Amino acid sequence: MKVFITGASSGIGEALAHEYAKRYQGEGVIIGLVARRASHLQALKDTLERQYSAQCVIYPLDVRDAVALTQAASHFITQFGAPNVVIANAGVSSGTLTENVEDAAAFKAVMDINVLGLVYSFQPFIHVMREASGAGQPAQLVGIASMAGVRGLPGAGAYSASKAAAIAYLESLRVEMLHYGITVTTIAPGYIRTPMTAINRYRMPFIMAANIAAAKFVNAIEAKRRFVVIPWQMGWVARLMRLIPPVLWDFLARNAPHKPRINLD
Repeated sequence: MKVFITGASSGIGEALAHEYAKRYQGEGVIIGLVARRASHLQALKDTLERQYSAQCVIYPLDVRDAVALTQAASHFITQFGAPNVVIANAGVSSGTLTENVEDAAAFKAVMDINVLGLVYSFQPFIHVMREASGAGQPAQLVGIASMAGVRGLPGAGAYSASKAAAIAYLESLRVEMLHYGITVTTIAPGYIRTPMTAINRYRMPFIMAANIAAAKFVNAIEAKRRFVVIPWQMGWVARLMRLIPPVLWDFLARNAPHKPRINLD
């Protein structure tokens, strides 16, 4: 099993790396780990190699840097061949208000990381994964979206827009990749206990521990699900949210708590 994971230094990405290393322990698992924080990646690499005998390679980079991601992908492919699974997990969240001029930079950062980061993560691998799929090897692209992409949430315009865009992009990609035998899976998490959600100052229904979520994510990936909401309870919430007419949604959401604003530098 060869897996390439972005946003791997903490939260869901770190939990996914642990899950793959544990699940394929003894089977020669190779994991590419991408994130901005080199020290966190090195610590994770050391842990996975010590606990599970996984083979790991780290790529400290920003997913907004298409050139750096292409170079990382080229190195991974040269060393190990086509990955079986590429998981574009890197993402950021911050409260934003369009009325605030200073939030324009946050809007751009969120969109660049959460949407273009998907494109930059997948693009360098598609050609070699097409060849691998043609030779009968599994090839799968996985994008981590969010329940926040189902309806626009007040105070989270950038995050909701980015995740709605991610869901639509991944659906387009899924249909495009059908011609090549490459599976595309969209995972839309609800609330997962990570550093990203730790700063939220409001109730988070059905919140799930990251390690439990990671196991469910990998189950969905291995089942080649096209689109899945995790946990399942939030899947029903998503269905209901889609059915609410705009006038009722406006009434229900107008006083919803806002996401906290954070520094995205």
